[in-house]
Amino acid sequence: MDTIKTETKFNPLKICFIADARSPIACNWIEFFIGRGHDVHVISTYPHDGTLKGARIYTVLHGFSSLSRASNVGRGNKVTKNSPLKSFASTFAKKIPSNISQLFNLWVTPLELFRQVKKIKTILSEISPDIVHALRIPYEGILAQKSMPPNIPLLISVWGNDFTFWASRNPLIAKQTKRVMLRTEALHCDCQRDLNLAKNKWGFGKEKFGFVLPGAGGIQTDLFCAAEADSNIRDELQIPPDAPVVINPRGIRGYVRNDIFFKSIPLVLKEISETIFICTGMKGNPLAEKWVTEFKLEKNVRLLPMVSRKRMAELFRLSEITVSPSLHDGTPNTLLEAMACGCFPVAGDIESVREWINDEENGLLCDPTNADYLATAVVRALRDKELKAKAKEKNLRLIAERADYKKVMPQAEEFYYEIVNSGFGVL
Repeated sequence: MDTIKTETKFNPLKICFIADARSPIACNWIEFFIGRGHDVHVISTYPHDGTLKGARIYTVLHGFSSLSRASNVGRGNKVTKNSPLKSFASTFAKKIPSNISQLFNLWVTPLELFRQVKKIKTILSEISPDIVHALRIPYEGILAQKSMPPNIPLLISVWGNDFTFWASRNPLIAKQTKRVMLRTEALHCDCQRDLNLAKNKWGFGKEKFGFVLPGAGGIQTDLFCAAEADSNIRDELQIPPDAPVVINPRGIRGYVRNDIFFKSIPLVLKEISETIFICTGMKGNPLAEKWVTEFKLEKNVRLLPMVSRKRMAELFRLSEITVSPSLHDGTPNTLLEAMACGCFPVAGDIESVREWINDEENGLLCDPTNADYLATAVVRALRDKELKAKAKEKNLRLIAERADYKKVMPQAEEFYYEIVNSGFGVL
């Protein structure tokens, strides 16, 4: 990744991140500070592949974190010895659908977090950082709140679903979330809605610092750009030369109505029979495979595994439409990536997405629980060339103005210095 050259006015900081070190969102954010020469430490709550070169990484697993998607990454550190609960969870997780595993994680992990507090306290004491940044509330922010020394400032990132999905579904997580908001000195949200919720509902003091920037630090426009699509991908995925392509980049998530998405596909095919649907992060998933079989979609659907960022950019350029039937979201990074590639967005009509998309202007918003509405939006988008052209022009401008990585991350760095130099910290 290219290092962004901006003039540094202050000495390098010692920063400790508490994050999922496998996450492309977290890595995109953290790599900036490594490249800028800061002393970066990462307490990873999941097994990781050691991609964050230049940072010192400590592995502290919680709940299902040693199991969830662990097969998709290499393990840079040895995994800590399983507790009896984790051994049970391992067997349990292999035999049940992912949505049930998510429920298990939702209710068990908040109770199991206490097991790792002492270890994180020891690590933080040894590092003695200038600032700690937890990249989302459940469960990194909760662990930070329970482990933080009183004289170090805490910055929390909220990733879209922390308030509206996780805290709203579990009273224990809700209580823990309020404690996090009381302890933190500063808050980074990826949408204005969450900053408003933090102040008005979750106890984040209105006098404290809050800022709104894309969760991954913005879009690297040298990668996600509106270039020509790679024609070889059509051959690789057996997509006819003239077939329109629709992509669902969200994978299987509890707050994305993929059941509605698959139910809408036959309705689209009745109107535009040659349409091909690409679904990333769904290959081998029993639910996705069930829907493909149930609706007889084998000819028109391509289920793909998790893909690299470079591959995702290529798929966005190949696709005319990106679909996100989400019930809960902040600013989805895949939405911004698609917009940067000139891919027209069709998304659930939710408050946070409306911060980026004006319906019928630079995208189409619809009820994510209604297959007819979703299909109608997709068909319209495929047929309306003028709408797509106008949307592409506006979306490329929006990304350049509000979400360019080279503009966003220097703002974040300045915010870190503001926190540290303001003498924050619970005394």
